[in-house]
Amino acid sequence: MEQKNIVATLYLKNGKAVKSRTDMTEIDNVYQLCQLYNDSGIDKIIIFDLSTDDDEHEKNIHTITNINRNIEVKVCAGGNINRIDDIKKLLYAGCVQVILNASKHGNLELAAEASSRFGKDRILVSVENVDFIFKHKGEIDNTFHEILVLNKNIIDAIENMTDIPYVINFDDAQYDEIVEVLKRENVRGIAGPFINDPHADIMKLKATLSNAGIKMDNFEAALKWSDLKLNSDGMVPVIVQDYRTDEVLMLAYMNEEAFNTTITIGKMTYYSRSRQELWIKGLTSGHFQYVKSLTADCDYDTILAKVSQVGAACHTGKRSCFFNPIVQKEYVEKNPLKVLESVYDVIADRKANPKEGSYTNHILDKGIDQILKKLGEEATEIVIAAKNPEAEAVKFEITDFIYHCMILMVEKGITWEDITTELAQR
Repeated sequence: MEQKNIVATLYLKNGKAVKSRTDMTEIDNVYQLCQLYNDSGIDKIIIFDLSTDDDEHEKNIHTITNINRNIEVKVCAGGNINRIDDIKKLLYAGCVQVILNASKHGNLELAAEASSRFGKDRILVSVENVDFIFKHKGEIDNTFHEILVLNKNIIDAIENMTDIPYVINFDDAQYDEIVEVLKRENVRGIAGPFINDPHADIMKLKATLSNAGIKMDNFEAALKWSDLKLNSDGMVPVIVQDYRTDEVLMLAYMNEEAFNTTITIGKMTYYSRSRQELWIKGLTSGHFQYVKSLTADCDYDTILAKVSQVGAACHTGKRSCFFNPIVQKEYVEKNPLKVLESVYDVIADRKANPKEGSYTNHILDKGIDQILKKLGEEATEIVIAAKNPEAEAVKFEITDFIYHCMILMVEKGITWEDITTELAQR
C-alpha cells in the first residue's frame, strides 16, 4: 500500500484566508495557519484562489508566494486560472502543482498545454461529478497527475473510468468511513473541514490510521527507549535546537513515557523533575515544539532534538534559554549561508536607509538597467578569469558577481530562502 496523505485546504480572498468557498469570514493569520499545518503533520496544502479580478488574483498569488517562502509542505493551488500565464505564475510562486476546475470551459485544452510545457506531474484537476471524466477519459490519463474529488459519492464511478490516483474531500466523515476509503488502492489522501481545523490533532489521526493498517507519513523510531543509556534518574537529557537556524534553545529530560509520547504526537514532551510529571512543552503557554528530528549521540546517552519552535523556548520569554554571557571571543563568521544572509541584510538596509558615499546606494539609485549592466560586466570578468590557470582571480570575480546579484535580489524582493527553496525543488 502506498503512503496516504492528509491534505489541508485553504481558501484565499483579498490575500486573506477565509472559511470556505461560500463563507467569506476571515480566519486566523494565513501565514501562522500555514506554519501550523507545516509543523503539525499535514502532508500537502491545497489553496483555492477565490479572486474575481486580476488585481485580487495578483494579491492572492503574492500571499501564496509568501506562504511557500516559509513552509516545507508541498503546496498546490488553483482558482481563477484563465491562461497559461496564470499556471506559470503559481508555479513560480513555489507551488509544486496547479489544480484546474473540470467544470470550467476550456480547461482541458489549457491543462493539456500546461502538461506539455511543465510536465504532467504538475497538473491536477478537481471534479464534482463524473461528466468530465466520462467525456474525456481517453485524454485525462495523459493530462492529469491526480484528481481532487469534491463529492465522495462518485468515487466508485471514477474508479470504473480511470486509474488516476485521487484525493477525496469529505464534508463530514466518520472514522470507519475514512479507513475504508483510504484502503482503496487509487486513493492518495483525504481532505476536508475536519482536517483544516487548527485544533485538529493530525499526528494523533495518523497514529490511529497507522494502527488500522494505513501507511502514513508519521514518525517510526529507528531506536527504542531500551537502546538508550539512562542517567542515574532513569532519564535521558535532550538538547533542543531550532531546525532552521541550529540555535540551541534549551535542555530538558525525557523518561520512557515522554520519549514515546513525543514520537506519537510529534510535539516535544519531557519529564519535569521539579513537578514530577509529564510535560508537553507549550500545552499551557502555546509555545509548542514540533518535532523535525530526534538523533542519539555516539554513546546513546543524549538526544539532539531539532524542532520548529512556536514563540519562546525559555520560561523567561526569551527565544532561547542560553542568554547569560560567561566569556566571548570575537571571530569572523565563515558559515556560507550566514555570510550571504548578512551581506544581503546590509544591502537591504542600504535600500531602506540610504547612506551617503555607499557604493551599494550608487548602484541602486541608478536603477535596474545599471544593476543588470554591472551583472553582465561581472559575468564577463568571470569568463575571462577562468581562462587563466590560477583559480584566485576566479574567486574574486565570482565574489563580485554574487554581490551584484544580491543587489538585484534586493531590488526584486527575492530572498536567499527563495533561491535555496527553488534549488531544493530541482
